[in-house]
Amino acid sequence: MKPRIVLAGGSGFVGQLLSPFLVSKNCEVIVLTRAEPDHGGAVRNVHWNGKTVADWVEFVNGAYAMVNLTGRSINCRHTPENRREIIDSRVDSVRVLGQAIGRCAQPPQVFLQIAGVGIYGDKGERICDETTAPGDDFMTEVCQKWEAAFDSVDAPKTRKVLLRLGGVLGPNGGFLGLLGRLTRWFLGGQVGSGRQYISWIHVTDLSRMVLASIENQELTGTLNATSPNPVTNAEFVRELRRALHRPWSPPVPEFAARIGSWLMGTEASLALVSQRCAPKRFLENGFNFEFPTLRPALTNIFPSQ
Repeated sequence: MKPRIVLAGGSGFVGQLLSPFLVSKNCEVIVLTRAEPDHGGAVRNVHWNGKTVADWVEFVNGAYAMVNLTGRSINCRHTPENRREIIDSRVDSVRVLGQAIGRCAQPPQVFLQIAGVGIYGDKGERICDETTAPGDDFMTEVCQKWEAAFDSVDAPKTRKVLLRLGGVLGPNGGFLGLLGRLTRWFLGGQVGSGRQYISWIHVTDLSRMVLASIENQELTGTLNATSPNPVTNAEFVRELRRALHRPWSPPVPEFAARIGSWLMGTEASLALVSQRCAPKRFLENGFNFEFPTLRPALTNIFPSQ
């Protein structure tokens, strides 16, 4: 019998890339989604609202692992209403999945929670591993409440793993969605000083990290899910221009980035904070990256550009 993996919120960018990877590893994949149920194809979509336990709990019972990808996008203006939705979508989903586990006669062996490196705040050039103290900005608040909800899940028979994601690089969306469009429009210059660090991870390595976290009994607690080679903003946009065959672009001063972000309906702080993260625990456990450096990662994503 194939091991069943339940992906809560698995219809987003990461989930759409993770699902076929898990299917290729001979897993049965169930996606909990707010969309209409879909029983066709290799991946089964099951409706949930992310807030209350309902009939979907039958798929959690007896599952090998549950992976929670749920969370409203942070790529928006951080108005009071949006801030509340960003936090509630994360905390509510963790809470209800914990309740679902509590109702299972056969609870999942693993509960894997996806979180973010935003917990570290703006750390400049300091290297952040899993022991680094939190920051003091809004994204830190989001991640702290997110992780606190996960920590409070009472599941004594279920191994709990939390992955702090950097910017996920993959085709057709995600971290590269907006950056790729701007670069193609010859607007791919460095933002602000360009010295702020970007912690990134290729979706192939993230998928392998998820599988390793599910299969490796030694992995528990919190791990940074980032490449071992974070880069500055200036280096990132230079490599992206190279991958997309675009020439040098003028830098974007901080004030212009703030105006442009407002016009695009997002927050400049997402491009201006610096998080130089190290996947210390994955490296200590012998994880080998397929894409440890940025240039091959971007070449893989944009092979024919």
